[in-house]
Parts: sequence; structure tokens; C-alpha cells
Amino acid sequence: MSRAPELQTIEGRIAEIRSRGVPPAFWAPLRHDPLLRVADKLIAPGARVLAWMSPPGKAAPGIARTTHLVLVDREVVAADADVVSFVFAHPRGAVLRPWRPGAHLDVVLPSGLLRQYSLCGDPDDPFHYRIAVRRIPDGDGSVELHDRLRIGDRVEIRGPRNAFPLTLTGPGDGRRLRFIAGGIGITPILGMLRAADRAGMDWSLVYTGRHRDSVPFLDELTRYGSRVRVRTDDVDGLPTGADLVPTLDPELAVYVCGPPALLDVVGARVIDAPGVELHLERFSPPPIQDGRPFSIQLGRGGPILDVPADRTALAVVAQARPSVSYSCRQGFCTTCKVRVLSGTVDHRDTVLNDAQRAQGDMLLCVSRAAPGQRLVLDLNSVTAQQDSPRGRWGLARPGERGTGRGVGGDAAAGRGRRTGPAWAIPHRRRPPGSE
Repeated sequence: MSRAPELQTIEGRIAEIRSRGVPPAFWAPLRHDPLLRVADKLIAPGARVLAWMSPPGKAAPGIARTTHLVLVDREVVAADADVVSFVFAHPRGAVLRPWRPGAHLDVVLPSGLLRQYSLCGDPDDPFHYRIAVRRIPDGDGSVELHDRLRIGDRVEIRGPRNAFPLTLTGPGDGRRLRFIAGGIGITPILGMLRAADRAGMDWSLVYTGRHRDSVPFLDELTRYGSRVRVRTDDVDGLPTGADLVPTLDPELAVYVCGPPALLDVVGARVIDAPGVELHLERFSPPPIQDGRPFSIQLGRGGPILDVPADRTALAVVAQARPSVSYSCRQGFCTTCKVRVLSGTVDHRDTVLNDAQRAQGDMLLCVSRAAPGQRLVLDLNSVTAQQDSPRGRWGLARPGERGTGRGVGGDAAAGRGRRTGPAWAIPHRRRPPGSE
């Protein structure tokens, strides 16, 4: 594939300025302008009033982020042949929307399935998007991509969005970056490695997998030499927290993407470490915290469904109404957004703004009812995708993952961020997640 001349990135600009001997104070993050803060305080209430005056059910106009791209290359990137990378470009060779490391795409497959995959190409390449997908035998999305998508085929792409962002302020900030990837979880990390390396940051990667043949992109990682350590369960055994994060100090920032067991080990390692930052992306929905049973009603006078403390509203509604639309199950893609006609919502997402919440919007996959409340849902909004010509935007089966909130199978990945000594995994930004 031909490429345009390389564009200078923010990280590249930082490195260039540093090489010229410019003091860090000149390129460190700037404080917020007090006048802009005042303007924000004045404008925000007016925006909320306008949102309240908008007709019910009408979405505010936004920037179109949907496009159709063509598949220009596909390549097997793991020795066991279960992981394939897919490279997309604009049909007319146009420049694509820029993206930052950690971003993902929503990919609408020819069957109508919606999957989210992390971008794992070069952020400086303005003409191509690359994702990678691990084939899951019973995974609808991964099987369709592996078996049916051929060079020249077109797919609908939405995004990029970023729910798992890499934060770089430059080499002068003194932080050490520790990247941890499990299997296909390497996909959002690849772009981060490029950015950190180009910016001259102090970074290292530990890359885990079941066996070496199952680990993708090994050849691509050889360029980084001793900064990268690959360990496999069949040779090295299951990793401990000390294996993954050998040293802890307040200048450490950890970025991890992989299966739940890997996240648990890393989380336990840094839980009591003051100042250590933890940024993560999940393969599966986060566990429900402080869940309490409640009930929901599908429309006024409609059936009443009980939601147990350990289940989500989405799971219960989907069981009763299989046509309900959903995708990420993490609280960032908004596919499962519904309108609440009555009842108080315990919002647990970080996507909806105050105006959207005030007008009754709710994400079924993470939010719940406030104590003692019953939620009455707008039946039309719940089944809005039932008659879609593409069919239901099905959810990936457990274990599937995409590259982008999915990383490399099909299910969307959850993102979390932790700073300070008290460890918790919020539902998002994070940043998925998702931008």
C-alpha cells in the first residue's frame, strides 16, 4: 500500500522541542483560562434550557461520523492463524478521520451485526485504519469477518472514538509507563507503544498469552528490543502481580488490556500503591457493584420485569424482548439508550450529559433504578431497532473480542481508570471506550 509523507504528531512535536533544549515549562500542560471557565458557567445553563425545549425523542444535530470504507488488505498475524488484521481505506483514497492511541471503531458488518474493534495501526497514517480480530468458533462477528470479508468489500464504519486514551504530557513529566497486554489485548496497546516511543518516554511492555503461537504481532514488536517481554503460560506459568508490575512508585502509570483474570491480578498489585495510575480496558462487562433489585415496566401499562441485584436491566429486557439493540455492555456506545417515562435513574455511565439525563435518557447496560423506584421505559425506544433492515445489532458472545472496545474478539471492551491509593474500576474513563 502506498502512503503519504509522514505527518508530525503531537508526540513527535514534543520530542522535537525537547531536542532543541526548550525548557519543559514551555510545552507542559497549560492551566485553564479563567475567562473560559466563566464563559462555560454562563453558556452551560443556556444549553440545558435549549435541550429542555427540544421536542421529545429528537436528538440534537451532531457531526456525521459514519462512512463506508473498503477492505484493502488482510493478513494473518498469529502463528496459529486465529488472528487476522484488516486494513480499511476510503474508496477514493481520501484522508480518514484522525485518531489517537487507544481509539476504536464501530464496524457494521454486512449481516447487520455491530462490533467494536480497537485501532492497532499507525496513528500517523492518515489513509488507513487497521483492526485485528481473533476468530472465536461460536462468535458471529469474528466468524463473519474471517470467513466472509474479502479485499474489495465495503463496510460501514463509525468513529473513531476513544474510551481508553493514552495521556502524554511529554518526557519532562517524569512518569514511567508500564503497558500490560493479554493476548488480543495487544491491539489498543500497539498505538500507545509507537506514541510513547516517539515521545521519548520511559516505557516497557509485558505481553502474556497461553502459548507463543497464539500471541499476535510478535514480529512487529521485535523493533522495540528489550523494552518488550513476552511470557506465556505454558512456559512461564500464570503471571503474578509482581511479574506484571515489578516496581511500584508514584511516578508509575499502568495501561492494561486483557481478560478479567489479568485485570484482577494487576488491580490487586496496585490497590495500595499511592499515586500509581491504572488505566484499563476490559474484554467483558465490569461486575455490578452495589447492585440492588428493582423493577422496570415496558411502557405504561406494559409488563413489569424484576431486575435482580446481580443482573443488568439490559439482560432482563433482552430476555423479554430479544429485538432490543445493544453492543458494548460497558456504558459507552449508547446503542442501548432508552427513554424513561417515570422513575428516578441511578446513572452509572459517563457518557450522557446532564441535559440528556434530565430529558429521561438512560443506558440499560449499566444504569439502574434509584432505591425504591420503578422505572417505566418508553416501549418504542426500547424496540427502536426491531424493524431495522439490518436486523438486530447483536451482542457478542462471552469471550469474543474486537479491536476497539472489543479488542480482538467481538465483545466491546470496558475501560476504567484509577488514580490515587483507593482502587476501583469505574464503568468508563476512562476512554473504550468511547470519544
